[in-house]
Amino acid sequence: MHRGIHPAQLASVAAMACSGLALAAVVPALVRLTRRSPLWAGVSLPAAVALPLLVLLHAVVVLGGLVVPVPSSAAFVTQPLLLAAAVVFWLPALADTPHRLSDPGRCLYLFLAAPLLDLPAVGVIAAGHSADGLAMIVGMLPLGLIAAAVTWSWVTTEERTAPDVLAPPAQEAEPYAG
Repeated sequence: MHRGIHPAQLASVAAMACSGLALAAVVPALVRLTRRSPLWAGVSLPAAVALPLLVLLHAVVVLGGLVVPVPSSAAFVTQPLLLAAAVVFWLPALADTPHRLSDPGRCLYLFLAAPLLDLPAVGVIAAGHSADGLAMIVGMLPLGLIAAAVTWSWVTTEERTAPDVLAPPAQEAEPYAG
């Protein structure tokens, strides 16, 4: 006998996927489009603060409902807070602020963040909500893609600006022996 998906379960899966996608694709796109905005200088934090802030808030929001019953109306508070933390997280990597990371720092920052932000989704899977957890992980995949793009940009910039150290030394022309 085929068991269908309950509408409430489908809504939960969609909410997890949308939340992950908002943090990993929508927010960075908006930050990138407005990267020169003077507003960002006033709200940016150092990467050493922004990353743990998002990781901890994300874990509380995603795992909180598994530990204690949380009313669905709590999302009206938690989701805007999570989006604000996501903006602060993306600023050192994508915006022109005093806290902007160097190219190698941006690569490390983003590649470090990806598995840390997936850990709460693994907790959701372990709690028996595999569809929800997988939806969150899939929704967060753009973070890894952005990290790869930042790395590629850094590598190509380095190659373009590096001196040609592998070129053979220039030979002086021999005088004409005539």
